[in-house]
Amino acid sequence: MIDLTIVCLYFIVIFWVAVSGRVQKDVSIEQYFLSSRNLRWPSIALSSIATNINGYQFLGMMGSAYLFGLAQASLEINAVQGILMAAFIFVPLFLKERVITITQYIKKRLGSTVALFYSLANLAIFSTITLGAALFWGAYAADLVFADYLSFISEDRITRISVLILGLGIFSAIYTYLGGLNAVVKTDIIQFSILLIGGFVVLFVSIRALGGWGQLYEKTPDLMHLYLPADHPTLPWIHMFGLFLLNINYWCANQTIMQRSLAAKNLKEAQIGLMVGGVMKYVMAVLIVVPGIALFGILGPDGLAEPDMAYPYLVKTYLPVGVKGVILCALFASLMSTVDSTFNSLATLWSIDIYKEYLNKDATDTEVVGAGRKTILVTLVTGVTMGLVLLYLKFENPDAAFTHTLNELRYYINCGIVVLICSAAFLVSPNPRLVLAAFLSTIPLHLLILYFFPDMNYFVRAMWVILVAFFAVGLALFQSKWRSWNELIVYDSPRILQVGVGLLTSLIALHIIFH
Repeated sequence: MIDLTIVCLYFIVIFWVAVSGRVQKDVSIEQYFLSSRNLRWPSIALSSIATNINGYQFLGMMGSAYLFGLAQASLEINAVQGILMAAFIFVPLFLKERVITITQYIKKRLGSTVALFYSLANLAIFSTITLGAALFWGAYAADLVFADYLSFISEDRITRISVLILGLGIFSAIYTYLGGLNAVVKTDIIQFSILLIGGFVVLFVSIRALGGWGQLYEKTPDLMHLYLPADHPTLPWIHMFGLFLLNINYWCANQTIMQRSLAAKNLKEAQIGLMVGGVMKYVMAVLIVVPGIALFGILGPDGLAEPDMAYPYLVKTYLPVGVKGVILCALFASLMSTVDSTFNSLATLWSIDIYKEYLNKDATDTEVVGAGRKTILVTLVTGVTMGLVLLYLKFENPDAAFTHTLNELRYYINCGIVVLICSAAFLVSPNPRLVLAAFLSTIPLHLLILYFFPDMNYFVRAMWVILVAFFAVGLALFQSKWRSWNELIVYDSPRILQVGVGLLTSLIALHIIFH
């Protein structure tokens, strides 16, 4: 009962904070979608990483760490590559143009047709896989940890999770609808704090149960390596080349992540916020991956029937009443910080890129915001529907590390976005027709490579798709000159550049130490 009380209080606080900052009826476009372009670096850092962290990190990635060890941390720490590119290359470009959506930058560089395809691709993936995965993981985690408490919903597990998917989706949609980005950022700061508390609790209890930090190398030495053999089916060391390119999509061309930086007070605040977020990714790598490795050392390879049970097992086995409630709040926080940001970005993309651009060019700010709010309601339906679809897919194959299944689905679209944004940013005079052809070719290329090389790792496949589309199909290298590095890399001050170099150096050091 104590745990459920804590959870109820959490929802009350989140809703009160969101509603207390709700916007007025006559709010402007920049007030609703970009919080009046007034965000400082702490808000940018905390909200961006809170949006990035989802239930699948705690369940799926911790389960994957139980199977594959420290190599799973590669997905977290190598995000720093994308974050640095965002801070010093892409965000300066976006802020210079004062765009509300990245689509507006694409339009300026590549024309309205390419921009439309970019926006529609993001609307499609955000409203289905992104929302659906976040809702699924949050509900799935809640049921795994608190099935006994939630049995009043239904004795059937699938029914319980389905009800949770619907309920959590509606709750997140309501406060995002009322408050826009301002409400999202305020609640994300609270939710990230809870995330950290919950993460550190699980980390310390897992290390204590293992017998101390030194036991990681005594009991699980084979799992303490970032690099797995090149023929590893899931995380071969060569996957990092594909991951590097895909990080450009996530950290540099993803409206959900970039929206905080677009709302920054100035370039300095955006760059500091992103780099602080990069340091937080290191922290999250430890919180997510190390407990999974520790549990392998405690239980052995046959200890869990499902790898995704690693996090729930630690919570159920080692945490007392009361603390479990905090952990469940952390899981809900990871879900809602992603869902609310996705709702807000969907509203921004539809209302700015589609509604005002094509459906109602003379729309007032009130009408544009109204269109965005309606988008939240529509995508609530698509997100919940996809969440239910993913629920049934998960139960069809419970032994798989499901996080990799979802990644592979996303990359069918994300590869094309990498080609598109790199063409817009790196080339002096990109050819819009060739860039569009390259963008559209990525899905057929995926299917073609999958057909001829069915055993190829999906990160490696994504790498080849991007490279082939960009150089062979788009012919971008031969159609336009590349921008010089002096022109591409922009920083607010030499001090900020030094911090960026230091962050990059730390990433290189981690690869050397834990290779």
